[in-house]
Amino acid sequence: MTDQSAEKLVRLGMIVTSNGGDTLAALGLGSCVAVLLHDPGAGVGGMAHVLLPSQSLSRDRSSPGRTADTAVPALVQEMVDRGASPARLVARMVGGASMFSDLLAAGTVHIGERNVVACRLALREAGIPLEGEAVGGKGSRSVWFDVASGTVTIRSVHGGTTTL
Repeated sequence: MTDQSAEKLVRLGMIVTSNGGDTLAALGLGSCVAVLLHDPGAGVGGMAHVLLPSQSLSRDRSSPGRTADTAVPALVQEMVDRGASPARLVARMVGGASMFSDLLAAGTVHIGERNVVACRLALREAGIPLEGEAVGGKGSRSVWFDVASGTVTIRSVHGGTTTL
């Protein structure tokens, strides 16, 4: 990061957007999914920290960032409000782990997997191509999104550091 940039923490259920020099970060993603959108032409980026696949599963409906079905449209709108073009948006996803898969019955669809599927569907419905993802598995990840460059850095306990 440069002296002009700031790291903005994207907590559970939040949507954060930025023009330029910020780094957006979500720490300790387990079954949650970070949906990252970028418009490289406008220099606009954003992240939603998705907790659940759909609003029907959430008792708290005060934050559209909590669920995939409302997070993606809300994130797109916030980015358009900052000057992004929907036609230039590209997506990446991180998270969706099955944190306690050993404790569940065989054949059970884990919430992490359901979150990933729901986020993919929401992106498809919005017409946004998914350029990369680091999803699934059994361990948590943290992600940093440098909005200016579009670089996504992922760190996990078991997988080290990777870049999307």
